[in-house]
Amino acid sequence: MPTYLMLTTLTEKGVQTLHANPGRLREVNRDVEEMGAKVLHQWAALGEYDFVSIVEAPDDLTIAKISVALGARGSSKLESLPLLPVEDVLQALE
Repeated sequence: MPTYLMLTTLTEKGVQTLHANPGRLREVNRDVEEMGAKVLHQWAALGEYDFVSIVEAPDDLTIAKISVALGARGSSKLESLPLLPVEDVLQALE
């Protein structure tokens, strides 16, 4: 299944929500699963992004749907990047 890097930046509303209800982060991860993907790994980050997640989804359209749905809530801005196995890239280059 394709793998994606999801970079998340919280809006002011998102920071307030997370502060008031830290468990909301786990709820969002369950929402992602209900939309057809799975959060494999997740980290809080210091800097430009607040969270870095590795997400598995069946295709680009699914990850696009998730990004739009989560972004529409107004709590976060997301950037999702498809990840390619290095071995696949090397084979394509040979």
